[in-house]
Amino acid sequence: MSQQKDKQPIFVIQKHDATSLHYDFRIEVDGVLVSWAVPKGPSTDPSDKRLAMQMDDHDLDYANFEGVIPEGEYGAGTVLVWDQGTYRNLKEGSDAPSVAQQIEDGHATIWLEGNKISGGYSLIRIATGEDERWLLVKMDDDEADARRNPVSTEPDSVKTGRSLDEIREEEAPEDD
Repeated sequence: MSQQKDKQPIFVIQKHDATSLHYDFRIEVDGVLVSWAVPKGPSTDPSDKRLAMQMDDHDLDYANFEGVIPEGEYGAGTVLVWDQGTYRNLKEGSDAPSVAQQIEDGHATIWLEGNKISGGYSLIRIATGEDERWLLVKMDDDEADARRNPVSTEPDSVKTGRSLDEIREEEAPEDD
């Protein structure tokens, strides 16, 4: 097996204060970050079904972006790396569909290994067309915890420890 085959794909969840505060859930698939905007962020409670709006794919380099996107640019606002890690396809076996195929089919199941969230998650397409809508659902496994709410209890960056306000202040242009 090649080293590329052994390398686990990455995921990143970026907290994004743009037109409205949301979380960008991104997974590496075929060399890009396939992306969904999740208004309420991911949950660790299997009974919570979180709306996820599919967005444009992003370059892999974007997984490490933390900063301020200037007004007038796509996604203008402040971004922090809320969680990151690797993931694996939960469908196994020689005839198992790839994650790319599962996304195309409208139902993907993956296992996340992150700093804040981990365990099985399903992405389920509920509407197609211009506004492609999905649900992001935590699977009922050993990592599930209905009492835990990392979106509110762990709001800051896993990369730098900064809050959205700190990033905004640090990147604000100097007054002359």
